[in-house]
Amino acid sequence: MIRKIVLPGSLLGNIDEKKAGNGTFIEDGKIYSSRLGILEEKNDYLNVIPLSGVYEPVVGDNVIGIIQEAMRNAWLVDINASHFALLGVEESPWRVNYGETARYLKAGEMIIATVIRIDEARNIELSMKCKPCRKIEDGVIIEIQPSKIPRVIGKGASMLSVIKKYTGCWMFVAQNGRIWLKCNEEKLAYAVEAIRKIEKEAHTVGLTQRIEKMLREKNE
Repeated sequence: MIRKIVLPGSLLGNIDEKKAGNGTFIEDGKIYSSRLGILEEKNDYLNVIPLSGVYEPVVGDNVIGIIQEAMRNAWLVDINASHFALLGVEESPWRVNYGETARYLKAGEMIIATVIRIDEARNIELSMKCKPCRKIEDGVIIEIQPSKIPRVIGKGASMLSVIKKYTGCWMFVAQNGRIWLKCNEEKLAYAVEAIRKIEKEAHTVGLTQRIEKMLREKNE
């Protein structure tokens, strides 16, 4: 087992030799780290364990997942947790013939799914039959510490409303620390800046007012 600290964007290996695990992404046949964390190599998978902790899944949570592998009758999905989740073909929105999973979802593609089952061994099962569930084919995904997600939403969705009001961005906030945004580039930059500020200052009071002031000034 190899353990060392890696940065976002660090080259970890090649898909011809290793498999992309949690906290990684694939580009041009190479595996890169998507977060700051500790590199773990186990059972041919390269995982990056975040230094700030991982998402603890709860049944009923809506999550944004990254497809890691299309198997014969299921997909292996990175949901930013300590273990991969499994999406069976019977829980997909399509009629998938055995062995044809890659026709619908390939490694590296992203989905919205719901956690439907967690057993005693911490095996996680997903479904794509929820109302917001879908394959993500546009927009931008950013990742923050899962523990900061409630602060991004705010009491009564107050913080989310402020961000949407001043940026016009469409946003889907998943419980596993991933946020899907769609809007023009300038407004997107404002929204991402606001979210990063919320993540950094989540422990402080008066944050909603400061975020609103910042976004209002950017729109003047």
